[in-house]
Amino acid sequence: MTVAAPPRAGSTGRGAHQFTGTGALLRLALRRDRIMMPVWVLALGASYSSVASSTSSLYRTAAERADLARSMNANSSLRALYGPVFNDSLGGITAWKMAAFGAALAAILSLVVVVRHTREEEESGRQELLSSAEVGRRAPLTAALLAALTAQTALAVVTVAALVAAGAPGGGSVALALAVAGVGMLFACTAAIAAQFTESARAAKGITAAVIGAAYVLKAAGDATSDHGSAVATRLSPIGWAENVRPYAAERWWLLLVLAAAVGIQAVLAYALAGRRDIGLSFLPARPGPARGGLGTAGALAWRLQRGSVLGWSAGFLLAGMVFGGMADGAADLVGDNKGTREIFQRMGGHSGLTDAFLAAITGMLGMVTALFIVASVLRLHGEETSQRAEPLLAGAVGRLRWAAGHLIVAFAGSAAVLLAGGTGLAVGYGHRPGPVIGAALAQLPAVWALGGLTVLLYGAVPKAAPAAWAVAGLALALGWIGPALDLPQPVLDLSPFGQLPKLPGGRMDWPPVLVLTSIAAALAAAGLAALRRRDMSG
Repeated sequence: MTVAAPPRAGSTGRGAHQFTGTGALLRLALRRDRIMMPVWVLALGASYSSVASSTSSLYRTAAERADLARSMNANSSLRALYGPVFNDSLGGITAWKMAAFGAALAAILSLVVVVRHTREEEESGRQELLSSAEVGRRAPLTAALLAALTAQTALAVVTVAALVAAGAPGGGSVALALAVAGVGMLFACTAAIAAQFTESARAAKGITAAVIGAAYVLKAAGDATSDHGSAVATRLSPIGWAENVRPYAAERWWLLLVLAAAVGIQAVLAYALAGRRDIGLSFLPARPGPARGGLGTAGALAWRLQRGSVLGWSAGFLLAGMVFGGMADGAADLVGDNKGTREIFQRMGGHSGLTDAFLAAITGMLGMVTALFIVASVLRLHGEETSQRAEPLLAGAVGRLRWAAGHLIVAFAGSAAVLLAGGTGLAVGYGHRPGPVIGAALAQLPAVWALGGLTVLLYGAVPKAAPAAWAVAGLALALGWIGPALDLPQPVLDLSPFGQLPKLPGGRMDWPPVLVLTSIAAALAAAGLAALRRRDMSG
């Protein structure tokens, strides 16, 4: 454990002096996030509106919504995924679909914002430069938490506006928005605490993401055993608190006070820890690597840097696949006699039977989420370059292509491993036809690799534009998951590479689009590596 550094001019003292410079750092943080934050807030807020609108069009009568609520509460797998239905109104069904997912996504937004403006700044050395001026010891943490609060406040406002515009009551909309934003701020403080314990931004993100995942698993385990949200496991999960606010169903406003108290306790702990360590150091110093072997090649180093991500994603996909696989036989119960819902599943997964359409839709979803993995893995090259960790390697005998190839092998092979894990979990949960189900998951690889190849091209040719690959992957995810529910024209859905793939299992294996997408992926990656070889490595 490290102790606080000796007092420095401009960053010491007691009381208000410890927060000197907070305003300037907050403005800097908001300026740096001026694209990412609004896009995330608007996209998540729009998802509430789209869910409410699709629910209104699919379940037009109170009787249809009541039947849906009864069938959902009777299905333990669906309760584990979404939670129980507390009210069968338009708003109640929307809250059932979005409370847990929305809270988890809000938590991820806070994770990104807080770690970016705390541990990443220290890891890059920028925070030490800033702290040499008139910046108080606790100003960086305060600015990061205020940036997260700004994002969550904006998300709450957009969510309420979207839900009210879709026809949901105002009171329940406010309760849902505050519950989601409250969970977001709770995990903002969790991320702030994690940033004190590790010297790596990647590790801080991993710790916080693991806590978010554990909270969701606790909620799922509790909801699987109870259709009232009263299980002990659900009550131990902050995401379970959000769903138990029960928007549109005799709201439990007092749970928002529980969330606020938890936020306050974690914030106090984060501030206490931040005041007791040196900038750049942590309470859990990084462990040294092995004394011999293991890092003798660029590929071995890339695997060492990214193995945690590959293994973590694979484990998550395995568990998610098992959950969705267990729901496959109940797909008919989920759809019932609702023609609109049946058409959505058929647009997503094909017309070869409802169960096969459900499995095809889920394998497509696994593929679209895997695209986020490959984008993050390829962009690790960009992070290594901008943090100047690549420079010492490239100054020696390791060439640019060999260095990049190590990371790209992990990215492209790792995406295959992630999808294999997801397909295996889906096959285990479903319990039938493991070969076709796993094959259907792996059939998503050409589209995943195409987006990975585009990311390589952007990084190699225009490194400053490389983060735009996130927007492309997000657009593909939105088209594939929300597009069918919004009844977008097929030519629009086909703009996503995933729209070109055969609908498996159940459909006919169509090889030409698979081979074309694989060729496009290879060509894009080759062009990106050629551009990387020629350009200046300035980041």
